[in-house]
Amino acid sequence: MPNPVISIKGLSVSYGRKRVLTNIFMDFEPGHVYGILGPNGAGKSTLFKAVLGLMAPNAGNILIKGRPVEAHRKEVVYVPQKSDVDWTFPATVFDIVLMGRYPHKKLLQRLNEEDKALARQALKEADIEQFENRQIGELSGGQQQRVFLARALCQEAEIFLLDEPFVGVDVTTEEKITKILKRLAAEGKTILVIHHDLSSVPEYFSRVALLNQRLIAFGDTSEVFTTENIAKTYSGQLPILHQTGGWE
Repeated sequence: MPNPVISIKGLSVSYGRKRVLTNIFMDFEPGHVYGILGPNGAGKSTLFKAVLGLMAPNAGNILIKGRPVEAHRKEVVYVPQKSDVDWTFPATVFDIVLMGRYPHKKLLQRLNEEDKALARQALKEADIEQFENRQIGELSGGQQQRVFLARALCQEAEIFLLDEPFVGVDVTTEEKITKILKRLAAEGKTILVIHHDLSSVPEYFSRVALLNQRLIAFGDTSEVFTTENIAKTYSGQLPILHQTGGWE
């Protein structure tokens, strides 16, 4: 078995007095697209913040390749929820994608032609090169999501954290994102995706983590994405979720 890229041991995180995650143990290996599943308030985004080093745990630790995340900052890339982005920011699509190169630069070091070539390649892979001179707010929701995926590709990271990338996007964008994520996993990258549409889970993710402040189940999708585990994870929300089907 490959060594874990992300190792989470006994993680507990709180907001003030409110405990959000309790005693989480998970090892994420390269070569997989992981679905992070759970109801609102389950701690999914908190888990990402902890992995990124943005929240200090109450207990436990997170290691990236055996070391603190600070030692591997440029190897980890985060794609935020669309609701967390300022779409009025006065920057072109190309400018935003090019930002993916900054983690590789020293203070005040300029971007060069190689950086710009990588940005153009990322734009092409996300199929948005025709929009490179547009302001980000002028694009559709699906196109905007592809811009941030292109920025992540431009960073040439090893670990990708995506917070609900399929919300509010068109079918074409959803298919493109899925194809890119599976290709990255095939290249040995580690992909974590917060996701809410249970019907698409078996198609999109080779492994899943079911969270509701504590870890309900973690492992291969075919083994742990069961009706019983879903019921434990979503409890009172299950009657609504049953309408989507797709996990039997």
